[in-house]
Amino acid sequence: MSSWPCSWPLVLLLVLLCMVARESNGASTNVKVGSISKVEDAVNFHIYYGQTFKVIKNAVDGKSYLLIQNTSRMAVRTKYCTSRIKSYVIPLINYSVDTQSSPGGVPVSFFELLGLLGTLKGITSDAVASPCLLKLFEAGKVVKLEKGEQQEQLLSQFAAHFISDTDQPQTCNFANFFPLSEGTPLQRAEWIKFLGAFTNLETKANQVYGAVKASYTCLSQMAANKTKSFKPIVAWIEYDKNGGVWCFTKDPHKLKFVEDAGGENIDKSINKVSYNVSDPDDLEALHAILCTVDAVIDETPSSDPQSYTQTTFLENINVDDNSCFAFLSNQSIWRYDKRVRNGTILDWYDGAISQPNLVLADIIEALFPTGNYTTSYLRNIAKGEGVININPDMCDRDASLPLDPTIPACG
Repeated sequence: MSSWPCSWPLVLLLVLLCMVARESNGASTNVKVGSISKVEDAVNFHIYYGQTFKVIKNAVDGKSYLLIQNTSRMAVRTKYCTSRIKSYVIPLINYSVDTQSSPGGVPVSFFELLGLLGTLKGITSDAVASPCLLKLFEAGKVVKLEKGEQQEQLLSQFAAHFISDTDQPQTCNFANFFPLSEGTPLQRAEWIKFLGAFTNLETKANQVYGAVKASYTCLSQMAANKTKSFKPIVAWIEYDKNGGVWCFTKDPHKLKFVEDAGGENIDKSINKVSYNVSDPDDLEALHAILCTVDAVIDETPSSDPQSYTQTTFLENINVDDNSCFAFLSNQSIWRYDKRVRNGTILDWYDGAISQPNLVLADIIEALFPTGNYTTSYLRNIAKGEGVININPDMCDRDASLPLDPTIPACG
């Protein structure tokens, strides 16, 4: 009796599987669910398989998503839309994506890696960092669904509407796709398998994630073998201009990046997180900590990243460029706004999530510079590196085809 509270979700899942199995009894025996996909690293979703259906347990919204093959009898006579269960007919014939939620909406790079942009028909905003999606939007192949009384009705026409804002009102076809709920870079990247289940593209999803994970693991092992007496110390830091306060990050996935790149996080050596530059004691304490840092990653938001330079950073920490800081002598002040559209739309919140191996390669180059590697998402403002402005003309491929993940050299 004492174990019942811990096992009731499993019991509910078994009941659901039995229900849908009964409803699919007599379905065509040639229906196949495709390659089985196993979740290895992510913790906020799991996939279970039946003969003509799949069930995704989504810990983000606490719901079970019943994915029914369109060739099964169950597809035409079964529909769930309750507080615990939602059903979808798969593979999706069309879908829409919430691209408006802060900070970056649903990362469309996952869909691009699977070759699903051709079936994407609606977005809630054109604030996206994908050149190929922008190209499709300009060509009228993807429509923008403006906010208003008619938006809910317009969204209902799609087989699924993927969102990342769990607080918004949700209708029956809404599905929470939220890689940012995970704590490590690889856990986030594995959400490509979530999409693979909706589209019968498990084989492709497994291949992409396998390649990204293998690349990430190789790079991490390479960084661990770097020969240095001490690990470089890194500070992820952000300035609130309105409050005049600097804060050191506690985001687990960012700290994990530094560890896997062979560095050490400043957070392990301090117990105070925020510092007010108008308070002399706080400012002195901030400068003391920064004097121990070998590399800085400045996360301060900017409406004009191109104009955010080393001078801007030094002004914000209230020092001049003659100050004695290791990160100045190392020329190692970084920002993750290298790829940007319209000044505020960062690919960091899209492509960097689905391909964290590229971010890891960037940070390794920041900590152990070789000079022969071009970073993807980080730019070094200590060396005057500027930004890359994303535009539709940068899409030079068939957007309906899968995008091969980029694999940096590792050796």
